[in-house]
Amino acid sequence: MGYFQDMGLLFIYSLIVLLWKEPDRTLIFAILWAVILICGIYFIHGKSTKVLVCTVFALMALVVPEIEMFYPILIYALIKEINWQMGLAISMAGVILLGKYGDMHIEIMAKYVVGCLLAAILEKKTYKYDKMDIELRKTVDSGEEKALLLSEKNKALAEKQNSEIYAATLRERNRIAREIHDNVGHVLSRTILLTGAARAINKDQNLDSLLKGLDNSLNSAMDSIRSSVHDLHDDAVNLQETIKGIITDIKIENVEFEYDMSEIIPREIKYCFISIVKEAISNAMKYSSATQIKIIMREHPAIYQLCIEDNGKGCADYDKNTTGIGLKNMQERVNTLNGNLQINGEKGFRIFVVIPKQNRAE
Repeated sequence: MGYFQDMGLLFIYSLIVLLWKEPDRTLIFAILWAVILICGIYFIHGKSTKVLVCTVFALMALVVPEIEMFYPILIYALIKEINWQMGLAISMAGVILLGKYGDMHIEIMAKYVVGCLLAAILEKKTYKYDKMDIELRKTVDSGEEKALLLSEKNKALAEKQNSEIYAATLRERNRIAREIHDNVGHVLSRTILLTGAARAINKDQNLDSLLKGLDNSLNSAMDSIRSSVHDLHDDAVNLQETIKGIITDIKIENVEFEYDMSEIIPREIKYCFISIVKEAISNAMKYSSATQIKIIMREHPAIYQLCIEDNGKGCADYDKNTTGIGLKNMQERVNTLNGNLQINGEKGFRIFVVIPKQNRAE
Protein backbone atom coordinates (compact mmCIF):
# COMPACT_ATOMS: atom_id res chain seq x y z
CA MET A 1 0.00 0.00 0.00
CA GLY A 2 2.95 2.40 0.53
CA TYR A 3 3.69 2.33 -3.21
CA PHE A 4 0.24 3.52 -4.24
CA GLN A 5 0.12 6.13 -1.47
CA ASP A 6 3.41 7.64 -2.63
CA MET A 7 2.45 7.47 -6.31
CA GLY A 8 -0.91 9.03 -5.50
CA LEU A 9 0.75 11.95 -3.74
CA LEU A 10 3.16 12.48 -6.62
CA PHE A 11 0.33 12.21 -9.16
CA ILE A 12 -1.74 14.81 -7.30
CA TYR A 13 1.31 17.08 -7.00
CA SER A 14 1.91 16.87 -10.75
CA LEU A 15 -1.74 17.71 -11.47
CA ILE A 16 -1.53 20.73 -9.17
CA VAL A 17 1.57 21.94 -11.01
CA LEU A 18 -0.32 21.66 -14.32
CA LEU A 19 -3.28 23.73 -13.13
CA TRP A 20 -1.84 26.72 -14.99
CA LYS A 21 -2.33 24.93 -18.32
CA GLU A 22 -5.63 24.82 -20.15
CA PRO A 23 -7.02 21.25 -20.44
CA ASP A 24 -6.49 19.77 -23.89
CA ARG A 25 -5.78 16.42 -25.55
CA THR A 26 -2.08 16.47 -24.79
CA LEU A 27 -2.72 17.01 -21.09
CA ILE A 28 -5.22 14.12 -20.98
CA PHE A 29 -2.72 11.99 -22.89
CA ALA A 30 0.00 12.81 -20.33
CA ILE A 31 -2.32 11.95 -17.44
CA LEU A 32 -3.23 8.60 -19.02
CA TRP A 33 0.44 7.75 -19.57
CA ALA A 34 1.20 8.61 -15.95
CA VAL A 35 -1.56 6.22 -14.79
CA ILE A 36 -0.23 3.52 -17.12
CA LEU A 37 3.28 3.99 -15.71
CA ILE A 38 2.05 3.73 -12.10
CA CYS A 39 0.07 0.52 -12.73
CA GLY A 40 2.67 -1.01 -15.07
CA ILE A 41 5.53 -0.64 -12.60
CA TYR A 42 3.43 -2.33 -9.90
CA PHE A 43 2.00 -5.24 -11.88
CA ILE A 44 4.90 -6.01 -14.25
CA HIS A 45 7.41 -8.40 -12.63
CA GLY A 46 10.28 -8.42 -15.12
CA LYS A 47 12.92 -5.77 -14.35
CA SER A 48 13.89 -5.31 -18.01
CA THR A 49 10.24 -4.76 -18.94
CA LYS A 50 9.90 -2.14 -16.23
CA VAL A 51 12.98 -0.34 -17.52
CA LEU A 52 11.51 -0.41 -21.04
CA VAL A 53 8.24 1.13 -19.81
CA CYS A 54 10.15 3.89 -17.98
CA THR A 55 12.26 4.59 -21.08
CA VAL A 56 9.21 4.90 -23.32
CA PHE A 57 7.58 7.23 -20.78
CA ALA A 58 10.70 9.40 -20.62
CA LEU A 59 10.99 9.64 -24.42
CA MET A 60 7.32 10.53 -24.78
CA ALA A 61 8.21 13.89 -23.22
CA LEU A 62 9.86 14.80 -26.54
CA VAL A 63 6.44 14.53 -28.18
CA VAL A 64 4.20 15.58 -25.30
CA PRO A 65 6.02 18.15 -23.10
CA GLU A 66 3.32 17.91 -20.39
CA ILE A 67 4.66 14.44 -19.52
CA GLU A 68 7.75 16.15 -18.05
CA MET A 69 5.70 17.34 -15.09
CA PHE A 70 4.93 13.67 -14.28
CA TYR A 71 8.64 12.91 -14.15
CA PRO A 72 8.55 12.73 -10.31
CA ILE A 73 6.50 9.53 -10.78
CA LEU A 74 9.17 8.27 -13.18
CA ILE A 75 11.96 9.25 -10.76
CA TYR A 76 10.23 7.34 -7.94
CA ALA A 77 9.89 4.24 -10.15
CA LEU A 78 13.52 4.35 -11.29
CA ILE A 79 14.89 4.77 -7.76
CA LYS A 80 12.69 1.95 -6.52
CA GLU A 81 13.36 -0.50 -9.36
CA ILE A 82 16.95 0.39 -10.41
CA ASN A 83 18.96 2.88 -8.30
CA TRP A 84 19.04 6.52 -7.28
CA GLN A 85 21.78 7.34 -9.84
CA MET A 86 19.40 6.49 -12.69
CA GLY A 87 16.70 8.61 -11.07
CA LEU A 88 19.10 11.55 -10.75
CA ALA A 89 20.16 11.21 -14.40
CA ILE A 90 16.56 11.23 -15.62
CA SER A 91 15.68 14.21 -13.42
CA MET A 92 18.63 16.15 -14.90
CA ALA A 93 17.48 15.17 -18.37
CA GLY A 94 14.06 16.55 -17.50
CA VAL A 95 15.62 19.87 -16.50
CA ILE A 96 17.40 20.02 -19.85
CA LEU A 97 14.20 19.20 -21.71
CA LEU A 98 12.32 21.88 -19.81
CA GLY A 99 14.96 24.40 -20.70
CA LYS A 100 15.27 23.43 -24.32
CA TYR A 101 11.80 22.39 -25.43
CA GLY A 102 9.40 23.40 -22.66
CA ASP A 103 8.15 26.64 -21.31
CA MET A 104 11.15 27.82 -19.33
CA HIS A 105 9.68 29.49 -16.27
CA ILE A 106 11.53 29.69 -12.96
CA GLU A 107 8.32 28.77 -11.14
CA ILE A 108 7.72 25.67 -13.29
CA MET A 109 11.38 24.64 -12.94
CA ALA A 110 11.21 25.02 -9.14
CA LYS A 111 8.03 22.95 -8.95
CA TYR A 112 9.64 20.26 -11.10
CA VAL A 113 12.72 20.10 -8.86
CA VAL A 114 10.53 19.99 -5.73
CA GLY A 115 8.56 17.14 -7.28
CA CYS A 116 11.75 15.14 -7.96
CA LEU A 117 13.01 15.74 -4.42
CA LEU A 118 9.60 14.70 -3.05
CA ALA A 119 9.79 11.50 -5.08
CA ALA A 120 13.24 10.68 -3.67
CA ILE A 121 12.13 11.40 -0.09
CA LEU A 122 8.95 9.33 -0.39
CA GLU A 123 10.82 6.39 -1.93
CA LYS A 124 13.42 6.42 0.84
CA LYS A 125 10.71 6.60 3.50
CA THR A 126 8.72 3.75 1.94
CA TYR A 127 11.87 1.66 1.46
CA LYS A 128 12.68 1.93 5.17
CA TYR A 129 9.08 1.18 6.10
CA ASP A 130 8.96 -1.89 3.83
CA LYS A 131 12.26 -3.12 5.21
CA MET A 132 11.02 -2.75 8.78
CA ASP A 133 7.74 -4.45 7.82
CA ILE A 134 9.61 -7.41 6.32
CA GLU A 135 11.79 -7.73 9.41
CA LEU A 136 8.71 -7.53 11.61
CA ARG A 137 6.97 -10.26 9.60
CA LYS A 138 10.07 -12.44 9.80
CA THR A 139 10.19 -11.89 13.56
CA VAL A 140 6.51 -12.75 13.93
CA ASP A 141 6.84 -15.82 11.70
CA SER A 142 9.93 -16.92 13.60
CA GLY A 143 8.11 -16.46 16.90
CA GLU A 144 5.10 -18.44 15.69
CA GLU A 145 7.36 -21.19 14.35
CA LYS A 146 9.23 -21.40 17.65
CA ALA A 147 5.96 -21.40 19.56
CA LEU A 148 4.68 -24.23 17.36
CA LEU A 149 7.88 -26.22 17.82
CA LEU A 150 7.72 -25.61 21.57
CA SER A 151 4.10 -26.76 21.62
CA GLU A 152 4.99 -29.93 19.72
CA LYS A 153 7.92 -30.63 22.04
CA ASN A 154 5.72 -30.08 25.08
CA LYS A 155 3.13 -32.42 23.63
CA ALA A 156 5.75 -35.06 22.88
CA LEU A 157 7.20 -34.61 26.37
CA ALA A 158 3.76 -34.96 27.95
CA GLU A 159 3.07 -38.11 25.91
CA LYS A 160 6.43 -39.55 26.89
CA GLN A 161 5.81 -38.67 30.52
CA ASN A 162 2.36 -40.29 30.42
CA SER A 163 3.86 -43.37 28.81
CA GLU A 164 6.56 -43.57 31.48
CA ILE A 165 3.98 -43.10 34.23
CA TYR A 166 1.84 -45.84 32.71
CA ALA A 167 4.82 -48.21 32.45
CA ALA A 168 5.82 -47.40 36.04
CA THR A 169 2.25 -48.05 37.16
CA LEU A 170 2.27 -51.45 35.49
CA ARG A 171 5.61 -52.34 37.06
CA GLU A 172 4.32 -51.32 40.48
CA ARG A 173 1.21 -53.43 40.02
CA ASN A 174 3.36 -56.44 39.14
CA ARG A 175 5.56 -55.80 42.17
CA ILE A 176 2.54 -55.57 44.46
CA ALA A 177 1.12 -58.77 42.99
CA ARG A 178 4.43 -60.56 43.59
CA GLU A 179 4.66 -59.22 47.13
CA ILE A 180 1.14 -60.38 47.96
CA HIS A 181 1.75 -63.77 46.37
CA ASP A 182 5.15 -64.36 47.94
CA ASN A 183 4.47 -62.97 51.41
CA VAL A 184 0.81 -62.86 52.34
CA GLY A 185 -0.04 -65.86 50.16
CA HIS A 186 2.65 -68.04 51.72
CA VAL A 187 1.68 -67.01 55.24
CA LEU A 188 -1.95 -67.85 54.57
CA SER A 189 -1.01 -71.18 52.99
CA ARG A 190 1.07 -72.12 56.02
CA THR A 191 -1.72 -71.04 58.37
CA ILE A 192 -4.27 -73.10 56.41
CA LEU A 193 -2.02 -76.17 56.70
CA LEU A 194 -1.55 -75.61 60.43
CA THR A 195 -5.28 -75.18 60.91
CA GLY A 196 -5.92 -78.40 58.99
CA ALA A 197 -3.37 -80.22 61.14
CA ALA A 198 -4.95 -78.81 64.29
CA ARG A 199 -8.36 -80.05 63.15
CA ALA A 200 -6.93 -83.50 62.45
CA ILE A 201 -5.43 -83.96 65.90
CA ASN A 202 -8.13 -82.08 67.81
CA LYS A 203 -10.02 -84.24 70.31
CA ASP A 204 -12.11 -81.49 71.86
CA GLN A 205 -15.48 -81.22 70.12
CA ASN A 206 -15.97 -77.72 71.53
CA LEU A 207 -13.00 -76.52 69.44
CA ASP A 208 -14.03 -78.41 66.31
CA SER A 209 -16.58 -75.83 65.11
CA LEU A 210 -14.18 -73.00 65.90
CA LEU A 211 -11.34 -74.60 63.93
CA LYS A 212 -13.68 -75.36 61.05
CA GLY A 213 -14.81 -71.72 60.90
CA LEU A 214 -11.22 -70.57 61.05
CA ASP A 215 -10.31 -72.95 58.22
CA ASN A 216 -13.18 -71.66 56.06
CA SER A 217 -12.25 -68.04 56.72
CA LEU A 218 -8.61 -68.65 55.83
CA ASN A 219 -9.54 -70.44 52.59
CA SER A 220 -11.93 -67.63 51.70
CA ALA A 221 -9.14 -65.10 52.33
CA MET A 222 -6.76 -67.16 50.16
CA ASP A 223 -9.30 -67.23 47.30
CA SER A 224 -9.76 -63.48 47.57
CA ILE A 225 -5.99 -62.89 47.51
CA ARG A 226 -5.56 -65.20 44.51
CA SER A 227 -8.28 -63.27 42.67
CA SER A 228 -6.71 -59.91 43.56
CA VAL A 229 -3.25 -61.07 42.50
CA HIS A 230 -4.57 -62.32 39.16
CA ASP A 231 -6.45 -59.07 38.58
CA LEU A 232 -3.37 -56.99 39.37
CA HIS A 233 -1.22 -59.13 37.10
CA ASP A 234 -3.72 -59.10 34.25
CA ASP A 235 -4.18 -55.33 34.41
CA ALA A 236 -0.41 -54.85 34.52
CA VAL A 237 0.14 -56.51 31.13
CA ASN A 238 1.55 -53.95 28.68
CA LEU A 239 0.26 -55.06 25.28
CA GLN A 240 2.76 -53.09 23.23
CA GLU A 241 5.79 -54.22 25.25
CA THR A 242 4.55 -57.82 25.28
CA ILE A 243 4.25 -57.90 21.47
CA LYS A 244 7.70 -56.31 21.13
CA GLY A 245 9.06 -59.03 23.41
CA ILE A 246 7.48 -61.73 21.22
CA ILE A 247 8.99 -60.13 18.11
CA THR A 248 12.42 -60.01 19.74
CA ASP A 249 12.30 -63.74 20.47
CA ILE A 250 11.58 -64.87 16.89
CA LYS A 251 14.22 -65.51 14.23
CA ILE A 252 12.62 -63.50 11.41
CA GLU A 253 14.54 -60.23 11.07
CA ASN A 254 12.10 -58.21 8.97
CA VAL A 255 9.18 -57.70 11.33
CA GLU A 256 7.27 -54.42 11.14
CA PHE A 257 5.10 -53.48 14.10
CA GLU A 258 2.65 -50.56 14.06
CA TYR A 259 0.87 -49.77 17.33
CA ASP A 260 -1.79 -47.12 17.79
CA MET A 261 -3.89 -47.95 20.84
CA SER A 262 -4.72 -46.20 24.09
CA GLU A 263 -3.19 -47.14 27.42
CA ILE A 264 -6.41 -48.50 28.90
CA ILE A 265 -7.31 -51.72 27.07
CA PRO A 266 -9.58 -54.46 28.43
CA ARG A 267 -7.51 -57.43 29.55
CA GLU A 268 -9.55 -59.88 27.45
CA ILE A 269 -8.58 -57.87 24.35
CA LYS A 270 -4.93 -57.93 25.42
CA TYR A 271 -4.82 -61.69 25.89
CA CYS A 272 -6.77 -62.31 22.69
CA PHE A 273 -4.35 -60.23 20.61
CA ILE A 274 -1.29 -61.71 22.33
CA SER A 275 -2.51 -65.24 21.69
CA ILE A 276 -3.32 -64.55 18.03
CA VAL A 277 0.06 -62.89 17.42
CA LYS A 278 1.91 -65.83 18.97
CA GLU A 279 -0.03 -68.36 16.91
CA ALA A 280 0.32 -66.36 13.68
CA ILE A 281 4.08 -65.92 14.09
CA SER A 282 4.47 -69.61 14.95
CA ASN A 283 2.55 -70.62 11.83
CA ALA A 284 4.56 -68.21 9.66
CA MET A 285 7.81 -69.74 10.87
CA LYS A 286 6.67 -73.37 10.62
CA TYR A 287 4.56 -73.53 7.48
CA SER A 288 4.67 -70.28 5.50
CA SER A 289 8.45 -69.85 4.99
CA ALA A 290 7.91 -66.11 5.43
CA THR A 291 10.80 -63.66 5.48
CA GLN A 292 8.70 -60.60 6.33
CA ILE A 293 5.88 -60.13 8.81
CA LYS A 294 3.81 -57.02 9.41
CA ILE A 295 1.73 -56.58 12.58
CA ILE A 296 -0.71 -53.69 12.92
CA MET A 297 -2.73 -52.91 16.05
CA ARG A 298 -5.09 -49.95 16.02
CA GLU A 299 -7.85 -48.62 18.20
CA HIS A 300 -10.75 -46.87 16.50
CA PRO A 301 -13.69 -45.09 18.12
CA ALA A 302 -15.86 -48.24 17.99
CA ILE A 303 -13.50 -51.17 17.38
CA TYR A 304 -10.14 -52.75 18.14
CA GLN A 305 -8.27 -53.90 15.05
CA LEU A 306 -5.46 -56.43 14.54
CA CYS A 307 -3.87 -57.26 11.20
CA ILE A 308 -1.04 -59.77 10.68
CA GLU A 309 0.33 -60.51 7.23
CA ASP A 310 3.44 -62.19 5.85
CA ASN A 311 5.04 -62.76 2.44
CA GLY A 312 5.14 -66.56 2.71
CA LYS A 313 3.68 -69.13 0.37
CA GLY A 314 0.26 -68.82 1.99
CA CYS A 315 -2.58 -71.24 1.39
CA ALA A 316 -4.74 -70.55 -1.64
CA ASP A 317 -7.19 -73.38 -0.77
CA TYR A 318 -7.64 -72.25 2.86
CA ASP A 319 -10.87 -73.57 4.39
CA LYS A 320 -11.91 -72.45 7.86
CA ASN A 321 -13.82 -75.70 8.34
CA THR A 322 -10.72 -77.85 7.90
CA THR A 323 -8.15 -75.61 9.53
CA GLY A 324 -5.83 -76.60 12.36
CA ILE A 325 -6.31 -76.28 16.09
CA GLY A 326 -4.33 -73.03 16.33
CA LEU A 327 -6.53 -71.15 13.88
CA LYS A 328 -9.66 -72.64 15.45
CA ASN A 329 -8.52 -71.32 18.82
CA MET A 330 -8.12 -67.88 17.25
CA GLN A 331 -11.66 -68.07 15.90
CA GLU A 332 -13.06 -69.15 19.25
CA ARG A 333 -11.30 -66.33 21.12
CA VAL A 334 -12.61 -63.74 18.67
CA ASN A 335 -16.12 -65.18 18.73
CA THR A 336 -16.13 -65.00 22.53
CA LEU A 337 -15.56 -61.25 22.24
CA ASN A 338 -18.27 -60.87 19.56
CA GLY A 339 -15.59 -60.04 17.02
CA ASN A 340 -14.89 -61.00 13.41
CA LEU A 341 -11.88 -62.97 12.12
CA GLN A 342 -10.94 -63.07 8.44
CA ILE A 343 -8.11 -65.18 7.02
CA ASN A 344 -6.76 -64.90 3.48
CA GLY A 345 -4.07 -67.21 2.14
CA GLU A 346 -3.88 -66.23 -1.52
CA LYS A 347 -0.85 -63.91 -1.44
CA GLY A 348 1.09 -64.79 1.65
CA PHE A 349 -1.02 -65.24 4.77
CA ARG A 350 -3.21 -62.51 6.20
CA ILE A 351 -5.17 -62.49 9.46
CA PHE A 352 -7.57 -59.61 10.06
CA VAL A 353 -9.38 -59.25 13.40
CA VAL A 354 -12.02 -56.71 14.38
CA ILE A 355 -13.49 -56.63 17.89
CA PRO A 356 -16.23 -54.12 18.78
CA LYS A 357 -15.92 -52.00 21.89
CA GLN A 358 -19.64 -52.17 22.61
CA ASN A 359 -21.52 -55.32 23.61
CA ARG A 360 -18.36 -57.30 24.30
CA ALA A 361 -18.67 -60.49 26.22
CA GLU A 362 -17.53 -59.72 29.73
